[in-house]
Amino acid sequence: MVHRIVAWSLRNRFIVLVITASLFAWGIFAVKKNPIDAIPDLSENQVIVFTEWMGRAPQLIEDQVTYPLVTNLQGLPRVKYVRGSSMFGMSFIYIIFNDDVDIYWARERVLERLSTVSRTLPAGITPQLGPDGSGVGHILWYTLDAPDMDLGEQRALQDWYVKFALQNVEGVSEIASFGGFQKQYQVTVDPNKLLYYRLSVTDVISAIRSNNNESGGRKFEMSDMGYIIKTSGYLKSVAEIENIAIKTQNSIPIRIADVGAVQMTGEPRLGIFDQDGEGERVGGIVVMRYGENTNVVIDKVKAKMKEVSKGFPEGAKFDIIYDRGTLIKESVDSVRQTLIEEMIVVSLVVIIFLFHWRSALSIIIQIPITLAISFILLNAFGISSNIMSLTGIALAIGVIVDNGIVMSENAYKHLSEKYSYWQEQQKNKKS
Repeated sequence: MVHRIVAWSLRNRFIVLVITASLFAWGIFAVKKNPIDAIPDLSENQVIVFTEWMGRAPQLIEDQVTYPLVTNLQGLPRVKYVRGSSMFGMSFIYIIFNDDVDIYWARERVLERLSTVSRTLPAGITPQLGPDGSGVGHILWYTLDAPDMDLGEQRALQDWYVKFALQNVEGVSEIASFGGFQKQYQVTVDPNKLLYYRLSVTDVISAIRSNNNESGGRKFEMSDMGYIIKTSGYLKSVAEIENIAIKTQNSIPIRIADVGAVQMTGEPRLGIFDQDGEGERVGGIVVMRYGENTNVVIDKVKAKMKEVSKGFPEGAKFDIIYDRGTLIKESVDSVRQTLIEEMIVVSLVVIIFLFHWRSALSIIIQIPITLAISFILLNAFGISSNIMSLTGIALAIGVIVDNGIVMSENAYKHLSEKYSYWQEQQKNKKS
């Protein structure tokens, strides 16, 4: 079979050259289209279900949230296994699918099952899917350098301006905020006053909820003009909350201010984010979607950051603290430099030892052609250019060159023997 291929190639050199040139051009196109990353994505094909039930103990979360979800989600098609984790006020379910399952098909199946499982959970609990990002999807971390703003203002800037702008970037799954204070109104009730007025915490909560609402009326016409009636009942200040009436006793309203104190403060935190020992910072984590080109997404996010920073208050700016783009560039450049050095050294060794430029050229040409064709296969199997794949290509160069040397030496030996035999025949004819 091999002899036939070699014989056919020798008889049809032009066709072989055209096919080789076409594959080389296709390979160069594949190199440009191949996604670039620093590390291969070896994470499991998973969908995360997150449920929040604040103020509840881990055991209660486990019994009433995590266990019902795990037992119902185990019946999904093409699932390997389901993991559950319960902590204070939160439940996490990890559904691991087979590796060949499309992630968005998997998310649809999980949503279909959650629509029926939610009925068995306690009232007011709504499970939600995690971001459609992989385990290595954290591609960029940034903080806000705003010395003239307090932590609450920085967190508000991050949550209500920066986050929404960066989430619109193509390829971004989520912007996860961290640090600072999330502003909220807090009502601190006095148990002794509740007991004196014969009230409960539930009465206070119900009064605040019922007074923080808007409702629409109807439309009416007057003087050929239409008017829409609506009530504006959303709470907008501490004073409005303090004046809410909880209950009326002896024709006297008992207000929130009579049983407790109202203040605007930050949400209680379990930790802080400190940068370089210089104090707390507010920032965000850019999470990339499955299957996106990391390098391209990072470039788009940085371009969007420049646009977003124009709307910052004076003195505020972005401070990038982790950029996988830099790691990608350094890693790929290192492997690329190794490949170039290896090709040069191999070429010199082949020329010196064979000392036959045509044989050396045939071996050296194999290296770029083989490398270009290998990227066609990388794209076909969905493998990115990362440290692992490029290192494998670098190691394969030795095999390529070794094979070329063996074939060239073998051909050179047979041609030499045939040429010697031909010379002997010529000498015998002359004698």
